[in-house]
Amino acid sequence: MRFDTIAIIKLSIALLLFACLFELPYGYYQLVRLLTTIGFSYFAILAYRSNSSSEFIIYLGIAILFQPFLKIALGKEIWNFVDVVLGVGLIASLFRKK
Repeated sequence: MRFDTIAIIKLSIALLLFACLFELPYGYYQLVRLLTTIGFSYFAILAYRSNSSSEFIIYLGIAILFQPFLKIALGKEIWNFVDVVLGVGLIASLFRKK
């Protein structure tokens, strides 16, 4: 597996999301929301430029879900589930052939 910039960003976001499973200061969760929004917005731009509309919609939807300005209250358990699913999905995407 070759680690390029996108792979490093995906792995970093996945690790940040997995760390959300622990009891951490609220500021950490705010930072994760901001960095995740930036990361998935970047992925959405790349998908748009490569004419991959389904990936664009998925990445944009995740960026909107995590955006820190109008918070979406899902509850700790649901957010933990979302964090794990996205973290696993990001890591799995590193092994997907292009």
